[in-house]
Amino acid sequence: MRVVLRLDSPSEWIRVFDPRDGTLAVAAAPKPAMGDSLRVDLICGEGGPRVILRGQVIGHRGEGVALVGLGPTEREKVNYMNGFVRGGLLNLRERRRIPVRLAVTYGGLKGPVKTHTRDINDQGVFVMTEEPLPEDAEVHLIIAIPGRGEPLSVVGRVTHTVVPEDDDVAGMGIVFRASPSDAAAIAAIIDALEGEFLAGTLPEDTLA
Repeated sequence: MRVVLRLDSPSEWIRVFDPRDGTLAVAAAPKPAMGDSLRVDLICGEGGPRVILRGQVIGHRGEGVALVGLGPTEREKVNYMNGFVRGGLLNLRERRRIPVRLAVTYGGLKGPVKTHTRDINDQGVFVMTEEPLPEDAEVHLIIAIPGRGEPLSVVGRVTHTVVPEDDDVAGMGIVFRASPSDAAAIAAIIDALEGEFLAGTLPEDTLA
């Protein structure tokens, strides 16, 4: 089932999302059953970001509101929304990460691996994969950027890995290694990407 949740302002996110249990309150008709899978197309304000959230119905509030439990795959999208509502950085340790699914190819242990990102910023990226490289390994990434003819080619270092058995998306976190001039170019590309994300103009397949 697919529903659209429109927020008049970013601050309304605080009203519909409960951080205690990671649930999202959405109006849904017809009334979904307990355990039903829901896709929520979240649209923030006029021309604001559009985020696709997926979860299962774990309860109801009144007649027309479903409580959707969001799983670990949606964690970075929730983090982004929390940071967006607060107007900037989540804390001093990390920059806000854009929750976008971009095609990426990297050099794996057995040859090139084609997969997707979970999130990205100008400092690094999380790549979804069940074939992560060892921590501290150097990796070359080719990342497709929507609307940009040339992909982003960047070298990075694996900072951590997540295995499929963990309660999270399998993959690896990578910090970019770039010269000051290359870092500035990467930052410009990511700023433009976030601008499109905030404007709601990115292709839908990057939001899945």
